[in-house]
Formats: sequence, structure tokens, C-alpha cells
Amino acid sequence: MNAPRVTLADVALRAGVSRSTASFVMTGRAADMRISEAAQRKVLEAAADLGYRPNLTARSLRTNKTHTIGLISDTIATTPFAGEVIHGALDAALAHGHLLFVAETAGNEAVEADLISEMLDRQVDGIIYATMFTRYQKAPAVLSKVQSVLINCLDPTSSSPRIVPDEYQGGRTAARALTNAGHLHGIYVIGGRHDIPKTPGGLYAGVNRMRGVEDELRTYGTEVALSYECEYEPAFGYQATIELLSDGHRPRALLCLNDRLAFGAYQALGERGMRVPDDVSVVSFDASDLASWLRPSLTSVALPHYELGRIAVTTLLDAPAGKGGESNDVLVPMPLHEGDSIATVTSAGQIQE
Repeated sequence: MNAPRVTLADVALRAGVSRSTASFVMTGRAADMRISEAAQRKVLEAAADLGYRPNLTARSLRTNKTHTIGLISDTIATTPFAGEVIHGALDAALAHGHLLFVAETAGNEAVEADLISEMLDRQVDGIIYATMFTRYQKAPAVLSKVQSVLINCLDPTSSSPRIVPDEYQGGRTAARALTNAGHLHGIYVIGGRHDIPKTPGGLYAGVNRMRGVEDELRTYGTEVALSYECEYEPAFGYQATIELLSDGHRPRALLCLNDRLAFGAYQALGERGMRVPDDVSVVSFDASDLASWLRPSLTSVALPHYELGRIAVTTLLDAPAGKGGESNDVLVPMPLHEGDSIATVTSAGQIQE
């Protein structure tokens, strides 16, 4: 049987003060009420001795705040890579004195509706709605009536802040990794600007990464030699690279739109007796575990999963109460994780040993 809960009245009795005095001390209002330091010390000592814990339910009724946040996603929780979104959100929630409730829908709309209702029934202070990858998708209508933030969900009708990776600047960062090493010619892209809904990233990532790549190269007076459109999986990266080489192309650098494509490209280059980076430099996106496992390690522009979660919580808690106004996109930088897959080219066009 559980021991009876220690009440504020018990603390007041032990400290020899009134219940209101004990309440002011335990809620941090002692200075405002001019309660003596001696009385404060007695109350705090009594609370510690008795093991007093404040009644959060009662406090939430007074303040209309539960210090809880709901995070609802499709498949983030069961994906180790994107699960860093939850890690970032948990850390930020803890730093702000909040608990985070995490639920996953597996893409089932009925389950999603039930989970949102459950969160609201528990009077969470706000809801973070996250999708596995950045895509155009309408958020549940009920979120327009509560404090909410979207991660990776590009709903043009929503006024909630949308936290998304800065894919355009990520594209510029990837291209800059090559140009900084002297690569100005013979740059081929694997992945391209495609619109395949089942492909992670789909249209949004592909289009914006390519825009960034092309704009960055343009500042150096150069351009992509050829862009090979395909799905973002190893088999397609392998096949694209084989076809490029079989057609007589001789790339000096491959810019792959994700690490899985780069993995396939590595296999194809190896089969053709070509070495990374001595014969072909490679740069990619995502900075997944594949990037560090490949040999040589792959230089890759990271998806900022942890930061997406962290910024979503801070944005939610810092937002003024109420809804309305124009959508506020928060673009999260995508940092470069440097590996050993890019060789330096001399001014004479030779690979520097």
C-alpha cells in the first residue's frame, strides 16, 4: 500500500507556520510576500524532511499550465537516425522544466486523430507535429486551435511555425566542399531534381538541394556536367554510376543526393577499378551512419535531426499565446561532416597527394 501523500498542510505544521506562508515559500513567492529568511528555511527543511512533492494537478488548475508537451510523429520514434529529433526535443523540454509525451501514428490517420485527442484531453501546453522527412502535407485541422509547431511538415495553410532543414543552403554547402578543394569541372550529380513520392525527401529535398548546388557552382562560373535522375537507394546509385562510366563519362567528382546513393556509387567505382578520392571525389547528404562506415569515410552534409527537435520545443514554448498571423518558417542549418572522400585538385588540375 502506498504511503499517504505529504500535503502542504503537513509541511506548514512541521515548520510551525501558516499554510499560506508555506505555500508562498514553495511556489517561490516568499520575497514578494516579505517572508523572513528564517521562516523560509524552516519551510524548506520541513519539506525536505517529509519528502514533500507539490501537487502538479492542483498547480495546473491555478496556472492553466501542465508543463507538458505532446510530440506526435508518423515513424520518427522507431527510426534510429531520425530519432535524434526526439532526443533534441527531450533535452529542450527538460531544460524548460517540461515533460514530453511521445506518440507515433505509423501514418494511420485514425490513430493520429485519436492520439491528438488523447494529448488534448491531458491538457498539454502545446503539440509538436512531425513527419519523417520534409514534404508538403496538410497538418490536422485541430492543431490550428492550439499552440503547435510543425517539423518537416510543409502545410501552406497553417499559421504554425514550420521547422525544416535548410536544404537550399545544404546544397550550396555540398558544392562548396568540392569547389574549395579545387573541383570546378567534371562534377556529376546522382539523384537529381526528381518527384517520386515514396522517395525520402521527395520533391522538396531534391529540388532545393539541386538549386543550392547549381547556384553555388554558378558563382564559380561552372555548372553540373550531368545530373542523373533516380530514386534515393543504393541500387540506383550503383546503376547510375555504372551507366555514366559505360557511356564514356569520366567524372572527377560525384555529388550524391543522399548517403545511400553514395554507397551504391562507391560499389560501382570499386568494380571499375576506380578509387575514392584518388580517381573520383564524392560528397553526399544526410551524414548517416553509412557516411562513417564507408571507406574512405564519406564527406556528407548532415540532416540536423537533433536541432529540429530542440528548436521545435523552444519555438513552441517561446511563442506568444494564441494563434494567427502568417506562417513562420524556421530554416535549420545543415552542417558539413568532413570525411576523406574529397581529394584536393591543384591549379594544374592534378590530384594533390
